[in-house]
Amino acid sequence: MSKRSEPVSAEACIALAAAGRELQAFPNRELSLGSLAVSRALPVKDKRLVGPWCFLDRFGPLSFTAGKPMDVAPHPHIGLQTVTWLFEGEVVHDDSLGSEAVLRPGGVNVMTAGGGITHAEQTPRDHTGRLNGVQLWVALLDRDRHMTPSFEHVQDVPTIEGASGLVHAFAGSLAEASSTAPFHSAIVGVDVRVHPGRTLDLPLEPTFEHAVLVVQGECTLDGQPLAERVLYYLGTNRSDVCFSSREGGRLLLIGGPPFPETILMWWNFVARTPEEIAQARTDWEAHARFGEVVAYAGPRLDAPALVHLARPNPVS
Repeated sequence: MSKRSEPVSAEACIALAAAGRELQAFPNRELSLGSLAVSRALPVKDKRLVGPWCFLDRFGPLSFTAGKPMDVAPHPHIGLQTVTWLFEGEVVHDDSLGSEAVLRPGGVNVMTAGGGITHAEQTPRDHTGRLNGVQLWVALLDRDRHMTPSFEHVQDVPTIEGASGLVHAFAGSLAEASSTAPFHSAIVGVDVRVHPGRTLDLPLEPTFEHAVLVVQGECTLDGQPLAERVLYYLGTNRSDVCFSSREGGRLLLIGGPPFPETILMWWNFVARTPEEIAQARTDWEAHARFGEVVAYAGPRLDAPALVHLARPNPVS
């Protein structure tokens, strides 16, 4: 008699892109990872994808004098890219390829999981006592999701600076700024600062869908006030966007073409079938396929049971 496989309760993520301009508000979900507060903007109810972006966690701002507020033990990924961007503080990345990089504001870490990789992220011993940033995931297209894993640390991303504000391009391109970080589909991810009393107009690719998340301060979009801890979905067919701020504001703008494939998300895996997820979990528990993070001092994370609906691990 054949053994019956365990069910996998994974989130199906389908691109429900708008056919035109919209402004929909999706409140974040508040979570915690130990002492670290996390606000999840993607995936949330009724909004699973924005272009290829399938995950967005906001952590901090946090001040500390002792301890290690970020300490995410080694864990696996498949089928995605992780993108870590900081506003304040430091994070050290170690992975099963032997990569090690200390990330600081102005730089970006991009890890391509492909067919399988293990990594850990933690607060380094030498730090400023501040932690404030985001981690995002990019779903890889079917043609790319089994590729060889890789990691790239970009120390300084391209910047556009003018009288009205400052734009850091950490993913893809916006106007004349193009990130050197490797991505495998059309994409945009920028950190936007609007100076006090100014209005900042930015060009957009009309075929992309976009979303905005306020990080700090107050800001309006096309005259509409924006709240913190809310993801604003802009739809498609926008050739530009206008931000204004009385006292100064900072926000993230992400986007890309509506994702053409349905993905399954479970724990730290992005896949297409429950069987792929089950096999990845089996491989992780058997210490196969993913490799070890030898630079991390401590045990790695255990995978949750397949029968439980496990949302992606915060700050992973």
